[in-house]
Amino acid sequence: MIIVMNQNASEQDVKRIVAVIETCGLKTHLSKGEQVTIIGVVGDKSKLDISAIEADGAVQRTVPITESYKLANQKFHPEASTIKVDSTSIGPDNMTIISGPCAVESLEQLMLIAHAVKKSGATVLRGGAYKPRTSPYSFQGLEEEGLEYMKIASKETGLATICEVTSAHAVESAVKYISMLQVGARNMQNFELLKEVGKTGMPVLLKRGLAATIDEWLNAAEYIMASGNPNVVLCERGIRTFETATRNTLDLSAVCALKEKTHLPVIVDPSHATGVRSYVEPLAKAAIACGADGLMIEVHNDPAHALSDGPQSLDFEQFEHVMSHLKPFISLVGRK
Repeated sequence: MIIVMNQNASEQDVKRIVAVIETCGLKTHLSKGEQVTIIGVVGDKSKLDISAIEADGAVQRTVPITESYKLANQKFHPEASTIKVDSTSIGPDNMTIISGPCAVESLEQLMLIAHAVKKSGATVLRGGAYKPRTSPYSFQGLEEEGLEYMKIASKETGLATICEVTSAHAVESAVKYISMLQVGARNMQNFELLKEVGKTGMPVLLKRGLAATIDEWLNAAEYIMASGNPNVVLCERGIRTFETATRNTLDLSAVCALKEKTHLPVIVDPSHATGVRSYVEPLAKAAIACGADGLMIEVHNDPAHALSDGPQSLDFEQFEHVMSHLKPFISLVGRK
């Protein structure tokens, strides 16, 4: 449930209503807009005398929330959220570009890529240290050594960094080295992992599961937020369908749907969605037009010999080309 305060409600009025709610053992979430303050109520509403609250002169109305996700709900937080990630941010005012290799292979490799993607306009360096692969015989990542390389690259270039975590142990290590945690598609409904990343308070990129509905995805975000971490960014990376022409099927309609359901930022990963480097540019343009807040694009210094996802990775020249072609689209939608 949300409680919409009158436009002329004072700070004392808000505090009074909050005190009534919390005295009943429920939690509150404040969203202060330019005109109106909204109080979100989380918990068993049967403990609350709703009629008494509605009768308060400072309250305009109460609105029930039927969706199972509350904190991620746009009704709770009508204004779009901006998530701070070190010196950059992900939100409605800019177009965040996250780029780098699928897997960190060596310090030399990572440094080459970090400098190249920064030169072309990326503000966040991605790099996989823990790689949950379909085959147990595929490269599984450098783990903590890879995280150390990410920290070195960040210090030298000033880029924020992001890495996928696959377990509580990985979370414990990653928080010491990187700026943002990523929960991959295979772990979207790993609820214990979601709780662990929620406890860190760090920015979290939550990728959509292979066959997850949008409501299931938002409920996964709710696990993180309910653990005390509001810093969640959603990533559409394609879903599994009957189609085999691409690695997955990129669901750009999800961006539009999410913009009506949640205040959380949404980015699109055309690299993982398609698995084909030539499709990255047109789908990145489409994602920008649909209202995405950022893009995740895989870049490698030598895609033909990459240890992970070479066919979808751009080399430096290709990435520079794509970025130059995206600029007019970014400008057209009023972003930086």
